[in-house]
Amino acid sequence: MTAVPFPQTLRQFQLLFATDDACHEYLSRCRWPEGYKCPRCGNPRAYALGNLGRWKCVACSHQTSLTSGTILHNTKTPLTLWFWAAYLMTTDKRGVSALLLQRQLGIRCYETAWMMLHKLRRAMVNLAREPLHGDVEIDETWVGGTQAGLRGSRQLKGRKAALVVVAVEKRGKASGRIRMEVIPDFTKKTMNSFIQRNVTPGSIIYTDGLKSFDGLVEAGFKHVPRIQPLRIDLRKGAPSAVPLADRAIGNLQAWLVGTHHGVSRRHLQVYLDEFVFRHNRRKKPMAAFQTLLGLGSVCKPTSYAAISRAAAEVG
Repeated sequence: MTAVPFPQTLRQFQLLFATDDACHEYLSRCRWPEGYKCPRCGNPRAYALGNLGRWKCVACSHQTSLTSGTILHNTKTPLTLWFWAAYLMTTDKRGVSALLLQRQLGIRCYETAWMMLHKLRRAMVNLAREPLHGDVEIDETWVGGTQAGLRGSRQLKGRKAALVVVAVEKRGKASGRIRMEVIPDFTKKTMNSFIQRNVTPGSIIYTDGLKSFDGLVEAGFKHVPRIQPLRIDLRKGAPSAVPLADRAIGNLQAWLVGTHHGVSRRHLQVYLDEFVFRHNRRKKPMAAFQTLLGLGSVCKPTSYAAISRAAAEVG
């Protein structure tokens, strides 16, 4: 069975996925490109159980759901809406807010649009992904508004903004893959832990002069610390010690404010995951789209209850 070509334009997407049946067909071809095989016994023969998107094996009677194990598992929302949400999140570099998704797709309830986007965001991290390698720039930043009464950018106590560390592969003057993570502090232990989990040993790490990056050589990396100019000098055009990391941070800040008008600290990590996901797959929209729907994923989709509990904790 041949795979369905991914649409190159918005018009093609609209025509290809106009109905739930068309979405079911696409899911079927993606999950079983060589034809259906029972996940229990491997038998290729099965029959559909009504219009429920389920098949029953004629050999062992095992029932298989087309959406089981994907983000669409047990969903009551039409597949066409899920497909549109996934398409908008993967093809528009600005992403999409829950309010905009609700308006554009005519979703009756804002909470439904919000929950859909959060389920999609939680499908964006591949735990088996390859670490960054080669030349890698690393920098940290605060994400959140300015706050009166704080003494210095390193003060942690009483800080409402979140501390985020950013790593960017260097591809000449361009950026390769990136990683972003919310961290609790500036300590050497925290920074080294992030780097060891996200960068291949032997890589060359470029940082500013923050003492928290000391010890990278002992951890198996080549470390090139540089003195970062003062912020006022950077505004006047002084070259940054980590220009690609600074560019990624600027793009992140602009996206969070421009698209989402800011996000809560508790949910910030999943928004970072979205930003990283879209950047790293900006040249592979088909792979990004299929990954977002959970196709071929071995991780279980996040339940509505788990996301709702996290949302309740924010308040």
